[in-house]
Amino acid sequence: MSRFLSLNVHTSLVALAVLGIFGAGGVLLTSTDSRAAGEPATKATEPRPALTVSIVRPAPADISAKLQANGNVAAWQEASIGAESNGLRLTEVRVNVGDVVRAGQVLATFAPDTIQADVAQSRANLLEAQANAAEAQANAQRANTLSQSGALSAQQIQQYATAAQTAQARVEAAKAMLNAQQLRMKHTQVLAPDSGVISARTATVGAVVAAGTELFRMVRKGRLEWRAEVASSELARIQVGNPVNLTAASGAQVQGKVRMIAPTVDAQTRNALVYVDLPSHADIRAGMFARGEFVLGQRSAITVPASAIVVRDGFSNVFELTADKHVRMVRVQTGQRSGEAVEITSGLTPNAAIVARGGAFLNDGDLVRVQSDAPTQATSK
Repeated sequence: MSRFLSLNVHTSLVALAVLGIFGAGGVLLTSTDSRAAGEPATKATEPRPALTVSIVRPAPADISAKLQANGNVAAWQEASIGAESNGLRLTEVRVNVGDVVRAGQVLATFAPDTIQADVAQSRANLLEAQANAAEAQANAQRANTLSQSGALSAQQIQQYATAAQTAQARVEAAKAMLNAQQLRMKHTQVLAPDSGVISARTATVGAVVAAGTELFRMVRKGRLEWRAEVASSELARIQVGNPVNLTAASGAQVQGKVRMIAPTVDAQTRNALVYVDLPSHADIRAGMFARGEFVLGQRSAITVPASAIVVRDGFSNVFELTADKHVRMVRVQTGQRSGEAVEITSGLTPNAAIVARGGAFLNDGDLVRVQSDAPTQATSK
């Protein structure tokens, strides 16, 4: 009996010890879990950066000053070639639109039959006038010889002299008529007044045309020019001789040179024409629309990388870093682009620290992590 009681007491002590161990373990587990649950709560209170960024500062640079303009390509000078004789029939047309011609080249011919007959008639009239003049001159000389003998009165002698002068005048008139007919014969050939390119043709074989009727149009020397429309407020920046980079509607690109600035300004648009000489190019033709840039020299400017510019709602912006590592969206005015750098004309201070790239993923007031504590400067090419 006493042995049985001793066994029960021992069993009870073991059970109490086991319960004590588990109880202590539960307290330990509970304490550990409480600390583990408290750590995320502490981290959740810290704001997380929206993006890791690199910082640049605006850099001074010398960029080419340029002025953009639009305009049309036109012929430097266009010649109108027409008929100079009246009522002649066109028998041959030797050139067509686009043909390159040289000065003095025959472009078309008229039938010469009628004029050949007129030339022959005029030549015969001249011979007759010359014969009459010779006879009148001989009579005048004989009358002058007889003036000393008194056989002829002074009045008769004067009449012979006048007849000789009149006959000589008729000779001169006949010569002039012959020259006129020979000139008409020359005009049966239509000649190019200068070298160039035929730009239009209205001549038709068999047509009888009046004097002054246009037969061809020609671009003299094949030279073209760009007539740029420039605001009157910008004219002072342009000088004769400035180079111009031109891009035509066909995509062709050439470099021209300012030849002349128009002396007047359009009263409606307040724009003036600037005439730019262009080199020959197969893909640039008269009548084309073209855009161009006047190169006006070098000037100093403040630039930032093109990747720093963020366009939102149609405006250009950059993100400026504040002292507390937040970013502030700043609206800026941009100018020309030079390589990978863009000119900033207003809205940004020279020593501002701005986000170099990735601004499209940021919003005003976002916290960022700066990749380097030593900001670099923007470079332009």
